[in-house]
Amino acid sequence: MDEFVRLDSSDNVVTLTADVGVDQELAGVMTQEKIPRGHKIAIADISAGDAVRKYAQVIGYAKNDIKTGQHVHTHNLEFRAVDANYEFATDLRHPTPVVAGKGDSFQGYRRTDGRVGTRNYIAIVTTVNCSATAARLIADAFGPEELAAYENVDGVVAYVHGTGCGMADSGDGYDALQRVMWGYLQHPNHAACLLIGLGCEMNQIGPLLKNSDVNIGDRLQAMTIQGEGGLRQAVAAGIERVQAMLPLANNCRREPCPAADLQVALQCGGSDAWSGITANPALGFAVDLLVAQGGSGVLAETPEIYGAEHLLTRRAVDAETGEKLLSLINWWEDYTARNHGSMDNNPSPGNKQGGLTTILEKSLGAAAKGGTSPLAGVYKYAEIVDRPGFSFMDSPGYDPVSVTGQIASGCNLVVFTTGRGSVFGCKPAPSVKVATNSAMYKKMQEDMDVDAGEILSAGVSLEEKGNEIYQLLLRIASGEESKSEEQGLGDLEFVPWQIGATM
Repeated sequence: MDEFVRLDSSDNVVTLTADVGVDQELAGVMTQEKIPRGHKIAIADISAGDAVRKYAQVIGYAKNDIKTGQHVHTHNLEFRAVDANYEFATDLRHPTPVVAGKGDSFQGYRRTDGRVGTRNYIAIVTTVNCSATAARLIADAFGPEELAAYENVDGVVAYVHGTGCGMADSGDGYDALQRVMWGYLQHPNHAACLLIGLGCEMNQIGPLLKNSDVNIGDRLQAMTIQGEGGLRQAVAAGIERVQAMLPLANNCRREPCPAADLQVALQCGGSDAWSGITANPALGFAVDLLVAQGGSGVLAETPEIYGAEHLLTRRAVDAETGEKLLSLINWWEDYTARNHGSMDNNPSPGNKQGGLTTILEKSLGAAAKGGTSPLAGVYKYAEIVDRPGFSFMDSPGYDPVSVTGQIASGCNLVVFTTGRGSVFGCKPAPSVKVATNSAMYKKMQEDMDVDAGEILSAGVSLEEKGNEIYQLLLRIASGEESKSEEQGLGDLEFVPWQIGATM
């Protein structure tokens, strides 16, 4: 493995693949200080105020003069908003990767609305925090012993959250919560759902169902604690209703389904310097393979494409789609300013320890998860993604909130790249973990599904690793358990985005 990675000939920094000491020759220069693995070193003199470049893009500006061979990090690199030249539909590539076969398929659950599930859960969805305990008590009544006779049912899951009341009855926050509710009630990974509320909350069951395409029936039941006469009675009634749903869910069978029926949420968390070099571009290649089959990849985390949005607008299928993405960027700039924050509040301390310095650097690496396919659509948080291809959904960078929105949008799989070692899992969509470096993969093999670090440590190509991820997705979609599923993760990661005042 080379001692450094230089991503473009125009870059004035390189990324180290091992710790270096003082007076070590590297990239044609002599190091001037000890610098840790994954961090950046200047390969040319950079004057104060000049741009620092990586990925052939600006990742920040020098706070002071930086000499050749010096460490480039938070102490001498600062964030500034970049004046990007926005173009629309100027980089439209329709990849036809040769690695994927034609007509790829998996074994999925075909639902009555035509959509396809990769898992077969019964969901208990709460309208409000006040019904959280009841939902958990109902779900807890169905452990391995109670489900033993229902081999086709993956489990009974309670989706509880901390909102639903003490909020405005209109506006961004209310609309976002409604979309999350609708998305989970009709998600193809759910064979049946029980919707449970308190009864007096702001997020009422009646309006929720009236404004959606979901209807009460054998596979969707609704109830309130107050309507049932109290907590104990509601729990008993809920258990009875789930018991009636179990035979219906168990009658569902996997059948061959085209890869076009897969909709994959693209996430990264606990990122490091290798995220944008190994795991994210490898995932991007897998997304291109899926899109070539007619499937969907959904990128999210709007604050984590900040500084890379100009690359995405060039891939927008038209100016309207590109402008829609820019309107999200403008909203986030205003949102952070109103709350006395900064778009550069991200990267996190762990990201910085792993070598990332500014949000610009992190975003350029994060955007690589989306591959090279055209940007087919831009969606609100938890809005149903209604067209195939590569799309973007608005969300915060906080992983549980973001993934909750992607699942509500219809994603039936999640791929999560990580460099520091996130152990994220989420029901009802299986979460596949891709490690950015081999050292972390070896240390956390019980949690990581793929070692993308082999791109550096073993000379595996991006294309080979991308195809490995793609083939694994087909197997996971067909029922093979991901590492997070094997460890039972996913019951506590349902976190709808709370926008606006709590009153």
